[in-house]
Amino acid sequence: MSSGSHKVYIGLGSNLGDRERNIREAISLLEEVGRVSKSSSIYETEPVGPVSQGWFLNAVVEMETDLEPRELLVRLKDLEKKMGRSNVGERWGPREIDLDILLYDDIVLEEEDLVIPHPRMGDRRFVLEPLCEIAPDLVHPVTGMTISEMLEGVRDDHEVKRRWMS
Repeated sequence: MSSGSHKVYIGLGSNLGDRERNIREAISLLEEVGRVSKSSSIYETEPVGPVSQGWFLNAVVEMETDLEPRELLVRLKDLEKKMGRSNVGERWGPREIDLDILLYDDIVLEEEDLVIPHPRMGDRRFVLEPLCEIAPDLVHPVTGMTISEMLEGVRDDHEVKRRWMS
C-alpha cells in the first residue's frame, strides 16, 4: 500500500433487479474510490430483518483507498444513487445495491451516521461468510477475534449459500 492509503472492507448487497449484475457493476464502480484488491464469491442469502422481501446476493471486497472514512461514506452513497438506489423506502428494505463500510484499517469510529467497524457485522452470517473467504485471519479491532473465530461463534441461522463467480 502506498503511504496515505487505507485498507478497507466493503460489504455489498442487492435484492432488486438483476442482482448479480448489480453486484458486479458495484465492484467495478468501486474502482472510482480506490483499488479493489480482493473480491469474495457471491453468496445468496436469506433476508434479515422485519421487512418481507426477496433473497439477497452479497459479497465483500477488500480495497485500498486514499479517502478518509467520511469521504468514503459520501462516495459510496453517491455510487448507490448512481446505480438507482433511492433513500425512499423502509430501513432494511429491498434495494438495488447496498454498500457498507465493514472495516477501515484498524480504526474504531462512532459518529451519528458512521460507525466503524460496522456495528452489526459480527451478528450477520451474510457478512462474515464472504469476509472470512477473503480475510479469515483479519482481527476485528474491537473484539480482538479473527473473522474466522467470529464466524464460528455467530448465532445467525439465516441461510447463506455460496455461488461461484461466473
